[in-house]
Parts: sequence; structure tokens; C-alpha cells
Amino acid sequence: MRLHNPLEIALADIPVRRSSLMIGGARTAIWEYGANDAPETIVLVHGFRGTHHGLLSLVAAMPEVRFIAPDLPGFGESAVFAVEHSLDAYATWLRELLDALDPDARAVVLGHSFGSLVVARQVAALAPRRIVLVNPIAENALTGPDRVMTNLAIFYYWMGARLPRGLGNALLSSGLITRVMSEVMAVTKSRALRAWIHRQHADHFSEFVSRESLLDAFRASVSDDIRAHSSEFPEGTLLVVGEKDAIAPLPASRRLHAAMPGSTLQVIGGVGHLIHYETPLALARVLREHIK
Repeated sequence: MRLHNPLEIALADIPVRRSSLMIGGARTAIWEYGANDAPETIVLVHGFRGTHHGLLSLVAAMPEVRFIAPDLPGFGESAVFAVEHSLDAYATWLRELLDALDPDARAVVLGHSFGSLVVARQVAALAPRRIVLVNPIAENALTGPDRVMTNLAIFYYWMGARLPRGLGNALLSSGLITRVMSEVMAVTKSRALRAWIHRQHADHFSEFVSRESLLDAFRASVSDDIRAHSSEFPEGTLLVVGEKDAIAPLPASRRLHAAMPGSTLQVIGGVGHLIHYETPLALARVLREHIK
């Protein structure tokens, strides 16, 4: 039986327009939700191995807002870069996408997880747009207590890229590994919500374009952290973090907030790295207050 989330059903009532543009040298698939004349626009930058689908519960929770939701190059329906999928390449892509779709620089730019690193890489160039980071990667995974697991993950993606195509794709798209990753990230006690999250990951976690670009993107995701760029963020930057986030732990997020002058920290209790899946209504309330 197909599992549905109430917000997923509500999404069907929101107008949507799909387009594609050549951005940063990659043909980029873009979805726009909501009315063109909505008072606010939020540009969504999704996380590693995800697609724009992962943030659609937030779209459904804020029908009054216009959302611009691209698939990052190398994921979903967007093509790969002709160059290495580095943070610099992604940051250039984001800047060009905003220049094309938000020429008046009035939008809010929201980055989740890996998307927060993409935003941070050239954050000064995004001014005067407002910035929201959800589950931001506060500190570098290669130097923290999880560095051994991070290096094992690099080896996993390296093996996936180096094995013969069939074996490599089978390894990287393994349903078992996807489920393990999903179990680690989901902390909700709701069986129905956990089942829906696992289904979402099963449907979209392996929508990468190539094994090589996936390896590049993972290396990029562990090559930097937000705290290294904390002084470059504008006053009023909003950090939304999960109390039980195992990937971006709360103590690291508190240190990031202390290092980012003028930022606001909102901690959502009882949730981990999947705020956008587990508590989208709470995230929507925080965003509405911040936008006001």
C-alpha cells in the first residue's frame, strides 16, 4: 500500500510550474510552487543525495509563499556539471540561479544540510537576500569525533564509483544501506511517520545522475563547515537545528551561533537531522516569524 503524509496530499492543491534552465553549465530542473505574486519567495537548496522532493512538506505547510525548488546538479532531474562537483561549482551555480530567478535579490535562501554548505561557500555574493540554514553542517566531519565513520563513508562512495558499473550502482543504490541511513536520521517515535520517511528515502535517495558526480558531491559535503564562514553571514541569519541531530549535533550548532554575529538560533525539540520531514509545521511557524 502506498503511504501518504497529510502534507503530501495538501501539496496537490498548490499551483506548480516546472521549467529547466542552463545554470552553471548544467541543465537544471526547477519547480516553482505557489502564486507568482506571493508576498514572499523562498529558494530551497536541498541536501546530499536528496532532491527537491525532500522539502515539499515545507512547501505544503506554507501555501502563501512562492517557492523555487531546483534539483541540484547531479541529482534528480538536473544534469551533471562538466567539471568536478565541488562546493565552489555548486556555489557558482546557486549564485547564477538566483541572478536568473531572483534578480531583485528579495528572496529568502534556505539551505538544508549539504545545502547549507552550498549557501555558505559564497554567502557574501548572495546579499542582500535573507539566509536560513536548516540542520546546518556546523563543524567539519573530517576533524570531529565521527571522522572514522566519515572516512569509511568516503571509501564507500569511492568503491561505488570504481567498481564495474552494475556492481557500483547496486552498491550505491542498495535498499539496505538506504534504510540504515534513514533509520539513523529519523528519530520520530511515530510508526506511520517513520514508514513514510523510509518510503521517501527509498524513492529519492538514489536519484543521482552518475557514480562519479555522487563521489564528488560527498567529498564536497565533508570538505567544509559553516563555522569556517560564520563571520561572512549577514545579521539576521536564522539557524534552525534539531535537538537530537546526530549529523549536526546541537553543541556544535550552539558554537556556530556564538561565532555568527547577529544570528538567531531556533532549536526544535525531539527532532534530529530531518526537521523538514518530521516537524515541517514547526519549521513553517519559525519561518513565518522570521520573515515577519
